[in-house]
Amino acid sequence: MEHTYDPKVLIEALPHIQKYNGKTVVVKYGGNAMVNEELKAAVIHDIVLLSLVGVRVVVVHGGGPEISDMLRKIGKQSKFVKGLRYTDRETMDIVQMVLSGKVNKDLVSLIHKAGGNSIGLCGMDGGLFQAIRMTDDEDTDYGYVGEIQSVNPSPVIDLLENGYIPVVSTVALGMDDDTNYNINADLAAAKLAVALQAEKLILLTDVRGLLRDRNDESTLIPTVRVSAVPKLIKDGIIGGGMIPKVDCCVEAVRMGVRRANIQDGRVPHSILIELFSDAGVGTMFY
Repeated sequence: MEHTYDPKVLIEALPHIQKYNGKTVVVKYGGNAMVNEELKAAVIHDIVLLSLVGVRVVVVHGGGPEISDMLRKIGKQSKFVKGLRYTDRETMDIVQMVLSGKVNKDLVSLIHKAGGNSIGLCGMDGGLFQAIRMTDDEDTDYGYVGEIQSVNPSPVIDLLENGYIPVVSTVALGMDDDTNYNINADLAAAKLAVALQAEKLILLTDVRGLLRDRNDESTLIPTVRVSAVPKLIKDGIIGGGMIPKVDCCVEAVRMGVRRANIQDGRVPHSILIELFSDAGVGTMFY
């Protein structure tokens, strides 16, 4: 069968490529796209392609499933408090090993195999992320889960200036205690995007985006002005696990990131579709 190529794809992409050339895009990589091999390959190729067309792309990653696997291997139960992994001292050691050792270096090697140039960092490198112990109004004990107090983007900027794709794991240096902290990857990506004054923040997740009706995928809300968010929360359209993700996007946009996206990591090449096509995917906050 003869393969027909549609040049319209590239023609449509051109103005978008020009728009993002030399700009910084932060991609938070997690969820199903990290577990499914086909999706993983698509994400890695998207990231390499962005880098090759002159986009300064930064990858921030979690690694929940791999952490849970490793805890299971040592006979330890994963425990979650209000959606965050409860992190005692032993779990913190495992989090640091798995995120900064295994997951981070696996991603770096996948990017290299796909023709990209990448260096892995964790939040302790160059004091990239500094955090204190996370608390809330109800004095919830999350263990060694941290809240980022300061971001030093210099190590990431240095890598970008030298043509590397920085791959960042979300473990932070403790400021208030002699420990390192486990950090929520969405929050870390948002804070880093702000510190880099990125053009775009993309949170890859396991839903299409923000849905008007949570049980109906066709009710996607494609764009949301950040000032409309409180009402959407009050009306129950933004609820549950979506609230912290949306909060990350709102904070990023309010602090100078031009656009923030929550989009479906289950769609192959969703990063390219979002950045380089007129259609876009997911929900964009502006």
